[in-house]
Amino acid sequence: MVYYAGVDLGATNVRAIVAEADGTTIGVSRRSTPRGPTGIDVTEGVLRTLREACGDAGIDPERIAATGIGSIGPFDLAEGAVIDPANLPDSIDRIPLTGPIAKLIDSEDVHLHNDTAAGVIGERFHAASNPDDMAYITISSGIGAGVCCDGSVMSGWDGNVGEVGHCVVDPQGRLTCGCGRDGHWEAYCSGNAIPDYARLLAEDDPTISTSLPLEGSDFTAKDVFELAGEDELADYVIEQLAHWNAIGVTNIVHSFAPIVVSFGGAVALHNEELVVDPIRERVSEMVMTNVPEIRVTDLGDDVVVEGALASALTEGTGDRRRLRG
Repeated sequence: MVYYAGVDLGATNVRAIVAEADGTTIGVSRRSTPRGPTGIDVTEGVLRTLREACGDAGIDPERIAATGIGSIGPFDLAEGAVIDPANLPDSIDRIPLTGPIAKLIDSEDVHLHNDTAAGVIGERFHAASNPDDMAYITISSGIGAGVCCDGSVMSGWDGNVGEVGHCVVDPQGRLTCGCGRDGHWEAYCSGNAIPDYARLLAEDDPTISTSLPLEGSDFTAKDVFELAGEDELADYVIEQLAHWNAIGVTNIVHSFAPIVVSFGGAVALHNEELVVDPIRERVSEMVMTNVPEIRVTDLGDDVVVEGALASALTEGTGDRRRLRG
């Protein structure tokens, strides 16, 4: 019997799952992502997590026929490595992935994707209709998208397709993104950015009443959503987030014509009524083409690792017609 594996390398955690050929999970492991000091230390953490998942499944790593990886970026696809990851210490400049994993499982059948591409693969694989045209959008500490168009999961020559959080939504550029550029979607609507946006809106209109801890060092996006319906500024922030989110999603719909747009990430998953429902309402009025189904992933926090496994099972596609079985 052959087995398949999925790996999720995030800035906080590394996850790995091992499954039988029909996709039944038989082994899992989860560890904190090593903080360095070098990229090789992160690679070793990934390998250790995959070994533990194999141990949990009661098999040797060499029995893994193929592995999918969903990872933070950016990538050097030619080398199968992450380069200069933004959310890890600066001492980590390169994290080799495909080569070391191929050596561990004794197979060159390793598929590397950014985390949102893995997300769309997982969403496609598990969707009842297995659609050829869909998008997966994560709204979390950052914003990104995975796109499947005409049955092909888009990756780009360097593996970095889907950085939609860095699309400009505000040409006035009032807020600066973590990447250093102005006016990006992520600079307004990501979990990391929402507190700064709330402060900006409070400065714009000092007459708006609020009990939000704007000056506190521990002020987070969670504070805004928890006061929805009870705080004038929190409600105004949420309304403005809906505006920018709808612009970002409309741009994706007009660019790729997805039949389904699926959301994940902590901000969307924990605040569906306040984040995703307003997007549904506004996008239907803004799109000039077919309006897609807008939903929240059923896979929760496991969407990336499940997508990585689906990639291994379907030769990197999420297309159930290519299930190796």
